[in-house]
Amino acid sequence: MAIAGPCTIDPKDPNRFYETAEALKEAGAHAVMGGVWKPHTNPYSYQGYDKALEILMEGSRRTGLPASTEVMDERNLNLAMEAGVQMLQIGTRNALNYSLLRAVGQAVAGTDTAVLLKRGRHIGPINEFLSAAEYIVNFGNPNVLLCHRGTLPSCEVYRNHPDESITPLLKEKTWAPVVFDPSHSVGKALHVEACSLAAVAYGADGLCIEANIDPVTGLGDDPKQAITPEAFRRLLQKCESIWELRS
Repeated sequence: MAIAGPCTIDPKDPNRFYETAEALKEAGAHAVMGGVWKPHTNPYSYQGYDKALEILMEGSRRTGLPASTEVMDERNLNLAMEAGVQMLQIGTRNALNYSLLRAVGQAVAGTDTAVLLKRGRHIGPINEFLSAAEYIVNFGNPNVLLCHRGTLPSCEVYRNHPDESITPLLKEKTWAPVVFDPSHSVGKALHVEACSLAAVAYGADGLCIEANIDPVTGLGDDPKQAITPEAFRRLLQKCESIWELRS
């Protein structure tokens, strides 16, 4: 499974997202993601815009790919569910927000909506991560994907400390697919491919990668860590070879 798209959807330039989504579909993506609401440390940074949700869903309609975006509170959650988002993301800052996890579990109960749960960026026991997933599936929807994305403190010049090596430990303990986010793990487009290949070799079932047709002029983290659709295509081809060896 390969989930890809820009860090942040620019509501002033919807065509950029549509073109990116089309290019990623051609490159082999299975779902398109885009940030509608953004959790930034700096309260004066761009925080997202509801209108971007319409752009996300239009990109999904045009490509036929499921849409994925992060929700940070119950308001975001309700809007995303009303719009028909097929995959909700719970970011690292909310990994242990049990009220939100419970609300998400209730919202997706009885639906086919999937939930991609990211591991908290501060190092914690694996069982803590798995218990967070149980808050969601407890209401009857087992469609949860566990996503690790690096932890703090950071490792040398990387954004975080890559944690792809926990993949087999997670797969030993749970039924859920394990997905890896190399973009937030290393925080540099240059190292995304190597980190992705390592994760797949460790047993990851999928990848969640930031990509943009023009990363340099993108919003959010894209100028630093997004790769182009062509780079994504090459990366995916290499990963497919490893997946075939594992099967």
